[in-house]
Amino acid sequence: MENLQSYFGEVGAAIKTLAVGMKTTLKEYFTPKSTEQYPENRKTTLHVAARHRGRLVFKRNDDNSYKCTACTLCEKACPNGTIKIVAHMEEDPETGRKKKKLDDYQYDLGDCMFCQLCVNACNFGAIEFTNDFENAVFDRNKLVLHLDKEVYEGGSLPGLLDGGAPITIGKFNTKTK
Repeated sequence: MENLQSYFGEVGAAIKTLAVGMKTTLKEYFTPKSTEQYPENRKTTLHVAARHRGRLVFKRNDDNSYKCTACTLCEKACPNGTIKIVAHMEEDPETGRKKKKLDDYQYDLGDCMFCQLCVNACNFGAIEFTNDFENAVFDRNKLVLHLDKEVYEGGSLPGLLDGGAPITIGKFNTKTK
């Protein structure tokens, strides 16, 4: 008799647990949700913080020349070897002094952990992170960028570098279901 009581007690506890779980599930199912409609809202309501670290780019002068002096401080500061700089020494014919000349600035976006140690280490303000976040590709080799060869024209969305769509405080920038 005692085993039968224990058995039905366990069955009762299991049914009670099941009922609590079903109650939670039904409550969540009928609660209205706020969902980012990402592909649809890309150009209308998507807001990305201006401080978001999406990818590394060279800062350029007015004549589109880069500020990098190939000092390799950013390469040394990178904890996982994302940046690789190739440079050579070149003699200036006017002054006769030797100066480093940048050959290639290779940045592997796929390995970057966006710690910003490279930007902080750069004494010349030559590199910065932008909030451009759409970097998905099918081939991982396309994530290896040569920053000295590309001229970054801005984000993949209109107004992205300024944060995208304006955000309204206290209101979701999304549609609700």
